[in-house]
Amino acid sequence: MAYTEEAEEMRKIPAELCVKCKGSKYLCGLSYCPIIERFRSFINVVQGINVNDKSVNGSSPPSVVVGERGYPKVKVMYNVPPNVYGDEARKYEDPLGWWGKATLSDIIGYRSGLLSAVKDQRIEDPWSLYEKEISVSSVSQKPVRYDVLLSSTPDAKLKFDGVIMPRGPSAPLQNIKVNDNASLSRTLEKLIFDDLKASEAVVQAYSQGEDIYKLISAMSMGLLGVKKNRKLVPTRWAITSVDSIIGTFLLGKVKESTRTIDSVSVYYSSYLGNYFHIILYPGNYRSSWIEIWYPLSLWSSETTVVELSENFWGKYEYMDGGYMAARLAVMEKLQKEDIQAGIVIIREITSEYYAPVGNWHIRETVRKAMENKISTFDNVSEAFSFVQDRLKDKKVNLFATRSVSDLVKQKKIEDFFK
Repeated sequence: MAYTEEAEEMRKIPAELCVKCKGSKYLCGLSYCPIIERFRSFINVVQGINVNDKSVNGSSPPSVVVGERGYPKVKVMYNVPPNVYGDEARKYEDPLGWWGKATLSDIIGYRSGLLSAVKDQRIEDPWSLYEKEISVSSVSQKPVRYDVLLSSTPDAKLKFDGVIMPRGPSAPLQNIKVNDNASLSRTLEKLIFDDLKASEAVVQAYSQGEDIYKLISAMSMGLLGVKKNRKLVPTRWAITSVDSIIGTFLLGKVKESTRTIDSVSVYYSSYLGNYFHIILYPGNYRSSWIEIWYPLSLWSSETTVVELSENFWGKYEYMDGGYMAARLAVMEKLQKEDIQAGIVIIREITSEYYAPVGNWHIRETVRKAMENKISTFDNVSEAFSFVQDRLKDKKVNLFATRSVSDLVKQKKIEDFFK
């Protein structure tokens, strides 16, 4: 069962099941009906609109999304929970607060409770948004009140994306007014006025403790970079870009370390139907990403295994946003402990994850995993056998994957002298 026709197709659940169920028998196996929940949230959003002038008031978490369709003319979406004010609005976009507490249903409920007011904007013109303080409000540390005037009533669609968080109903924006002063960190406020390359600004802010989610918003809204070159960046691109910039910066620090681990360690965490095992093994840096998509999970009707490898020099086979999010989390661990290691990240995606909520949950779950070492071994074969026994589907053979096979067969120089 899913919130959109597209997601329903991905899960391959027959439509006749919904017809038989009618939202009351839960024949799809879920404990509630997502279709009913979606429209309940939609009704709440619509009821928050003043029918006389199509106005909406509320505090944004803050939440602003820049779309990519039509680039270089894009849609900027200002997300507001109608008639929700102050700190209560935080829960509508709060990855750090959600993790381990909010269910998939909770998160989708929060997101479907946001109204997206949509404005067309050329990427070369972030300055007109500066003038109205809209850009700055998007990186506020506190919720910011918006007064929104719509051109028409919203549609009834809930938009899903595999990288960014879902959004609720949307409607064209006629006018928007920011009624609160944005509360910015000193670091970010300084960098907004600096004439510094965006990548350098991201690294500097991250190194000074800036929230990565604020950096994504700042990158997306064109708040960072050499001033004459600043542009809006589609949020999907900004997420992967920030993960990549920070991850590559940390990788440079990790490769400077002369210390390597002396045993094979396995780390683990899970959330929202995603299960992560991270294996660190002795040696210079190299990394492998293995995703196992089970039947009725997103994008797959049968068990599918996908791999990606990255070498010592940071060259990888293709760009993957999920891998970049996970890689950053592992790099944080290695850099903090000043060690170098080889890495294998194994992600299992089960049917529990029936709707995408963005890459944030990958980043945060791997961060949690790196705090949870569950076992150590003398060699990688033992570690992979251990993880193999813990897989949700024992028919999946890790040793048949290219990444694992290469590692198990790999000989070290000392092996030739035995």
